[in-house]
Amino acid sequence: MRVFLGVKTQKLISRVFVHPVNQSAAVRWGPPQTRLSCSSSPDLEKPPHSMLRHLTSKIKSTGPISVAEYMREVLTNPVTGYYVRNNMLGPDGDFITSPEISQIFGELLGVWIISEWMGAGRPKQLQLVELGPGKGSLASDILRVFSQLQSVLGEASVSLHLVEVSPTLSQLQAQNLTGNTSQEADSEDEPVYRRGKTTAGLPVCWYRRLDDVPTGFSVFVAHEFFDALPIHKFQRTEKGWREVMVDIDPEKPDHLRFVVTPSPTLASSTLVQADERRDHVEVCAEGGVIIQQLVRRITEDGGAALIADYGHDGTKTDTFRAFKGHQLHDVLASPGTADLTADVDFSYLRRMAGGGVACMGPVTQRTFLKNMGIDTRLQVLLRNCTDPNTRKQLISSYDMLTNRAKMGERFLFFSVLHQSRLAKPKKQDGLSLEKKKIPAQLPVAGFTELSFS
Repeated sequence: MRVFLGVKTQKLISRVFVHPVNQSAAVRWGPPQTRLSCSSSPDLEKPPHSMLRHLTSKIKSTGPISVAEYMREVLTNPVTGYYVRNNMLGPDGDFITSPEISQIFGELLGVWIISEWMGAGRPKQLQLVELGPGKGSLASDILRVFSQLQSVLGEASVSLHLVEVSPTLSQLQAQNLTGNTSQEADSEDEPVYRRGKTTAGLPVCWYRRLDDVPTGFSVFVAHEFFDALPIHKFQRTEKGWREVMVDIDPEKPDHLRFVVTPSPTLASSTLVQADERRDHVEVCAEGGVIIQQLVRRITEDGGAALIADYGHDGTKTDTFRAFKGHQLHDVLASPGTADLTADVDFSYLRRMAGGGVACMGPVTQRTFLKNMGIDTRLQVLLRNCTDPNTRKQLISSYDMLTNRAKMGERFLFFSVLHQSRLAKPKKQDGLSLEKKKIPAQLPVAGFTELSFS
């Protein structure tokens, strides 16, 4: 059903859309790829044998390890982890994300955040919390929208909080968001390990854990964050569910292989649903914990969470894969040289969120962006752009984001909202001499087909 935008939300979006493209910096573009992956950085060309030695040593000591432990070690090991050692984003990394493709993506998310802040009654505080902020491009685009809509935000106290485990990426984020003004904490034990200010004076803080982010009304953004969290893999057998583990190949001691446990594990006994109909299941228990953290904070302090990622709604089976350069890569070969990922099971996230919040989606990225007005924004940018190359890049990036065969339907958007956000306005009881119009609840942008006419 088509819902017409409230006057305030329509003006909000229109005010952002009238701004022309910054031809010198606004267009970020990468070539079409399977996971928007690019050539590997030079320091990743040689396999980090230390990671393979570390894993084989661990397996020899304790036996086969879960896929979750394998992913955790390969991606976030504090010494040799893929995310910890390198800048894997952009043209010199292994993949490019949506914010790197076009400024429009981040702008529309910025509008969504302010729309939800307005829908919550314009609290005096607005904390933007991004999980896994990449190079800081998405946060930068969102903050630009905040700057354009400063009159809407009024006296609200706005701050940016980044949850990032990679020292390399945090330095890159700091450079992009605060220039040379950020400072590192004196001790590694400090919850805030880096802090600074944007050129507009907004405070920016970095944390290793979500729990360390201060309480208060917050909008949480997780773009391509959940797909990199460790998963457990389970296989249905004649004897019931068994966990898939990683072991050393006995015929090739310097290679790894998958094995199925002969007996149940704690994970296979607790993480697989009793009514599960698939024969192979991936469960991201860590993602479930994070969702519950977000739910608790949204319930207690107000706010919302917006999750955008590769995913499905409880239908897929084996999605664990690796990307290196332009190609799919063997997930067990040369660990530490490629990005590991698994599609997000949004049905699991919804189940873990429980009934104390309102969940919306998942909807496809194409649907979300079109509902947010990406077509209108593109037309404004093209009208104000005269450079043929820039116009071509704008159209190409739009196609990459919305084309069903590219990112349009492979990415899904999912939101967690405070229960009161969707509650119907209460009618006044009794007789009243003065008729008062009950204000309509703002529709949740992106998840509802909105009319811009």
